[in-house]
Amino acid sequence: MSVAESVTAPAPAASEPRFAVAQLDEIPPTPCPCGQARRAFKEPWNTLASVHLTDIHVDSKLHYHKKMTEIYIVLEGEGHLEIDGQIVPLKPMTSVMIRPGCVHRAVGKLRIINVPMPPFDPADEFEV
Repeated sequence: MSVAESVTAPAPAASEPRFAVAQLDEIPPTPCPCGQARRAFKEPWNTLASVHLTDIHVDSKLHYHKKMTEIYIVLEGEGHLEIDGQIVPLKPMTSVMIRPGCVHRAVGKLRIINVPMPPFDPADEFEV
């Protein structure tokens, strides 16, 4: 097998697009344990990751996921992440990877990008 063959991705089915575009600030918000999330890339062919623009509320709830890994990227605000009993300070451009089973909640007036992998599944969200 040549190098080119080993890195070539399989082509999607003719009916599937090879890209998706989301205008995050135009997606209607959905309540979540953290506050309000604008969830993008929920296409049925997407099995890799989704992207959420999330506004953290002061009454966010401790929760965890059994299968999903999340990456939080802080865009605006300051606060902290309560994560497996520890406190991690948050400010713009802080990024945190949260593995499955890790109990967490963000605290403070924050706007974040959340990258769930695999894509977000509401059945995999458990409040503590």
